[in-house]
Amino acid sequence: MKIASTCREQATRVYYGVVFETNKEIPIESLREESSMSSHSFCRTVLFASMLSLVGLPAFRAAQEAHPPHWAYEGKEGPAEWGKSDSSYAACSIGHTQSPIDIKDAKKTDLPVLKFDYHAVALNIVDNGHTIQVNYALGSTLTVGEKIYTLKQFHFHHPSEEHVNGKDFRLVAHLVHADADGHLAVVAVLFEQGRANPLIDTLWKNIPSEKEKPRDIPSVSIQVQDLLPSERGYFTFAGSLTTPPCSEGVTWYVLKSHTSISPEQVAAFAKIYPKNARPIQPTNGREILQSK
Repeated sequence: MKIASTCREQATRVYYGVVFETNKEIPIESLREESSMSSHSFCRTVLFASMLSLVGLPAFRAAQEAHPPHWAYEGKEGPAEWGKSDSSYAACSIGHTQSPIDIKDAKKTDLPVLKFDYHAVALNIVDNGHTIQVNYALGSTLTVGEKIYTLKQFHFHHPSEEHVNGKDFRLVAHLVHADADGHLAVVAVLFEQGRANPLIDTLWKNIPSEKEKPRDIPSVSIQVQDLLPSERGYFTFAGSLTTPPCSEGVTWYVLKSHTSISPEQVAAFAKIYPKNARPIQPTNGREILQSK
């Protein structure tokens, strides 16, 4: 029928021109019940349905196009500006338990042992534009007392973000874990200059050439435990993410013993990220504990 054909053409123009962007389908054929409506009625129904789909488009587009504001480690988008750049980053400026901190005057006390149950996994590595990050397959855990956390990923900062009694380190690895309720626990491994670290060698050799493009390498197996020092004593305190949105409620475990890294390995990372460390934040009187 000519009217129905014209209607279909009009609806198609609306559908493919705009509505398609919403990933919604208009069931034109299901609307076309010619036994109970005229072709004019059908046309009006289809076009009306198409226009209804347009009503929610601005909100959808806004949600789809909304990306967290860009941030950096220096300049106009540097740490001093993070909390001002977006309301979701407000904690970066007004939070009271922000990280990193300079660990001083830690109180020795009886603390539970950190029980690492890490397994070897295939390498998945990405240069996310702020650091080199390794995404870890499920199944590796950290147990602290009765709390069990699953390792999600680990990444690096140069120089170290955490200081100990005013001293910083060549590099730090942050091992990010989450429990079943989404509470975060981060283990920080500080690196001192010395011998080359075999795991670091493997990671650096496989850094993707393109940023924000994860690289899955099933032929390369890694064991994150190879980053840990043999002694597992630690400092612990309440803190936050060290990057936007700087969310608080993160439990930190900073290992007291250190791992070695060669000058060449530090230089290779620094060539990509000369400085990707947030400045030290005020402790604001928070309690810092250390294992005996």
